[in-house]
Amino acid sequence: MAISTRESGDVVTIEVKGRFDFAAHQEFLGAYKHFPKGEKQFVVDLSGTEYMDSSAMGMLLQLREHGDKSKPVELINGNDGIREILRIANFDKLFKVA
Repeated sequence: MAISTRESGDVVTIEVKGRFDFAAHQEFLGAYKHFPKGEKQFVVDLSGTEYMDSSAMGMLLQLREHGDKSKPVELINGNDGIREILRIANFDKLFKVA
């Protein structure tokens, strides 16, 4: 599992590679907590994510609370399995899923 962050203006992209589960909690939190709350739009690139569990979904909800409320967190490039998990959990109503 590896998490990397890129910042471009008001947008921060967090890339998650490997398993997105509780083991990623501290690293995922560290990827965004140092940005002031409410000032950035976050994009989570799931192109390298092989697996995602309910703790990862909880982490995404925490990220949602940290970001700019006027711009939804975007979850991009998830494989079919990840997108299905997000759809079943109705995350497509809380996030922009692409």
